Amino acid sequence: MLLLPASFLVGLLTVCGLAVLRMSFGRKNAEWSDWSFDSYVALADPYFVNILADTLWLALLSAVITSVISFPVALFMARTRSEVARRMVLICIMLPMLVSLLVQSFGWVAILGPDGLANQIVGAILDVERPLALLFNRTGVLLGLIQTTVPLAVLPMVASLKAIPLSLEEAASVLGASRAKVYTNVILPLAWPGIAAGLVLVFGFNTGAFVVPLLLGGLKVTTLALVIRDQMGVLLNWPMGSALSVILIAFALTVQALQNVIGRRVSTEENSHG
Repeated sequence: MLLLPASFLVGLLTVCGLAVLRMSFGRKNAEWSDWSFDSYVALADPYFVNILADTLWLALLSAVITSVISFPVALFMARTRSEVARRMVLICIMLPMLVSLLVQSFGWVAILGPDGLANQIVGAILDVERPLALLFNRTGVLLGLIQTTVPLAVLPMVASLKAIPLSLEEAASVLGASRAKVYTNVILPLAWPGIAAGLVLVFGFNTGAFVVPLLLGGLKVTTLALVIRDQMGVLLNWPMGSALSVILIAFALTVQALQNVIGRRVSTEENSHG
């Protein structure tokens, strides 16, 4: 009985995915009756290729930066002996998840605007007269993508770091390894599964980001999710929008598969050395 809700949800998502896949092989105004590869052929147009490249680059860059920022936070949560400090950091990390992306994005608009908090601080410190262009460009979108996905990177890292015995770090230090060597040769390799999981989660989430690029990018930053909205909602070209959706999902699944393969190889090598 407990599996029924999960089975229903998985079945519903599968049916929806198959429907999108079927429509991608249709024609405009004949999504279900015709079969055609026209939408996939049109994806070779430089317009779509450039937008796909920009989307993947933004997702990859935000995933890497988010992981770098999240690792010290995850390390603190995994190593601190204060339960109060751990819970306070966890609350701060998870709090954005309780607020809609729409509200968070509007908050960034207020912060990054010409008269926003960020420009006021920069102007007070550097005595800059002209405000910095932080909004309606890639910088604003990147900041928004990073801030909204920090929890997705932190939590898998915490799980991996907690599984690393402190005795390994102590043994490496006793054998003469510096603190930097302990991190690079002991902690990072053992924490890699959590780091990789966080990278994949953030990358997959940001490839399909819609609200953040829409509000923080204005009309100057176009991602694949925005083009899908235009194709389906404005141009009513459902086959083209479906084809773009299939490509987006395919890239996310490919990255997930690569992460699984690399993770298995790393585990196999560690077991063979052990």
